[in-house]
Amino acid sequence: MKADSKWVLYTAGGVVFLISFVGMLIYGYKTFYLESEPAASKQYAYHFALIAEETDNDYWRLVEKGARDVARENDIYLEYVAPQKADNEELLNLMDRLIAAKVDGIMTQGVEGQRFVNLVHRAVERGIPVVTVDTDVKSSERKAYVGTDNYVAGQLLGQALLEDTDGEQYVGIVTGRAESINQQERLAGFKAAVKTKSRIHIIETAESNITQIGAMQAAYSLLKQHPNINALVGMSALDGIGIVEGLNEIAIARPLYVVAFDVLPETIRLIKTGDIDATVAQYPEEMGAKVVEVMMGLQQNDLLDNQIFTETRIIRKADISRSGELQ
Repeated sequence: MKADSKWVLYTAGGVVFLISFVGMLIYGYKTFYLESEPAASKQYAYHFALIAEETDNDYWRLVEKGARDVARENDIYLEYVAPQKADNEELLNLMDRLIAAKVDGIMTQGVEGQRFVNLVHRAVERGIPVVTVDTDVKSSERKAYVGTDNYVAGQLLGQALLEDTDGEQYVGIVTGRAESINQQERLAGFKAAVKTKSRIHIIETAESNITQIGAMQAAYSLLKQHPNINALVGMSALDGIGIVEGLNEIAIARPLYVVAFDVLPETIRLIKTGDIDATVAQYPEEMGAKVVEVMMGLQQNDLLDNQIFTETRIIRKADISRSGELQ
């Protein structure tokens, strides 16, 4: 090969290498660069972590909103973390990392099992208070629980069914996740509310995995397997919405009674259209705000009252204004 040809070949190779190297640097920067946390550039009063059940769950985003509002007002750095999809093991791994990071306080959904209890114990040993939100684990050393009294909320679901229906009711129940403590407590409360009424027959319970499509599939399956079902009960935030989709999919001509949980905007719209008869309202923004206030207080002293229940009530069409506001 002539010297000139070699020079051209080496030059071309060098240019390709240089372009590839620069591209790699740019790509790597954009892919792996993490913006410095505000806590690194600004002195905050405290660094709290809120661990949600699932990252983009509408309900948990409302909890986050309430928490952020109070955190912002009080110069607190709030870190919101969660599994992409509901996963207890991943949630516990996140909690483990936050304990190692020595945050000033951890606010988390409670998870049943010894590992959660052990993690709370380790956090407390390191001087990190833990507050459960939405779901409690009373057997742990958590400093407080903030959220719905889930047993009472389940009773309200039963109360709505009893007040709004006559005659024999064959009930299909859609629950978020069977392993979730809050779902177990709601189901227990519901059963307690209706157990003395012989006209109420609980046919079957199906899981939605706290997703809208999961609730749709659960409702569809329940109705296919049990055509006599004439009432459906949803026990987590997206269940009512998914149940309506399932009813539309199966196109049942006869009316069914539907009672849901939570007051997401779509749930409210479906109550206004008559697709959902009632829902049990809990107030996730209030929950988020309150849990940060409680955690602030725990930086100085323990609480005398370690169960702080937020409001729950039954909402029907008459309770909603034309603009969609609760009255």
